[in-house]
Amino acid sequence: MAMKREYHKWYSPNLSREMEILVFGESGSIVVVFPTRTGRFFDYENFGMVDALKDSINQGHLQLYCVDSIDEESVYCNWNFPGDRIKRHLQYEKYIIDEIIPFALKKNFSNFIISHGCSMGAWHAMNIALKHPDVFGKIVALSGRYDLTSHVGSFRGLFDGYYDETIYFNNPSHFVPNIADAKWIELLKKMQIVFVVGLEDAFIENNRHLSQAFHEKGIGHAYYEWEGEAHKPRYWRNMVQLYL
Repeated sequence: MAMKREYHKWYSPNLSREMEILVFGESGSIVVVFPTRTGRFFDYENFGMVDALKDSINQGHLQLYCVDSIDEESVYCNWNFPGDRIKRHLQYEKYIIDEIIPFALKKNFSNFIISHGCSMGAWHAMNIALKHPDVFGKIVALSGRYDLTSHVGSFRGLFDGYYDETIYFNNPSHFVPNIADAKWIELLKKMQIVFVVGLEDAFIENNRHLSQAFHEKGIGHAYYEWEGEAHKPRYWRNMVQLYL
């Protein structure tokens, strides 16, 4: 059985540029797939991730929306002022919420939406879904980094020491421990949150910190640690079959 595959491209009013997307499958839970760091909408397919999920897609359980990134215009735009980097990222999130989600809901009768990504895509997936628990029903974040401000090993902080309220609210490790809004917490408690990291991943302590923050807020979640660094597609292909 051939998997349904669609390519779409349109001019985004939120980003003032054209954006591309690949859609796999016809029905089932809507999965918004964010690419890895500065990655592209076709990487998930090229990494063999789509093929790893072919049974679930062909059986109508999942429909993937593999979106493009603009990381090089936002958090990795090193020449730009850090405050403007995060503002550009917010325009990207508005593109996801105001353009991708309605596009998916017109094609698919399912109202269950999953936010998913690997590596930097895991930050995208976790960050946007935690801020929009009324939109997303599940998060599957693999090998993620949830504090973009800190220097860890060879990984630098992405805002050059600059910090403001917008940066705070886009780093889950920062804002989750301080969530006080009861309605927000109740929505998060209804969400399925799954995140995975390797024991030798540079950001394992960051993942553990986020898991502890969820525990302290009474927010149920599934957190797994895999042997080794587990930060490559060959691990992610196995992970998605287990957790997505």
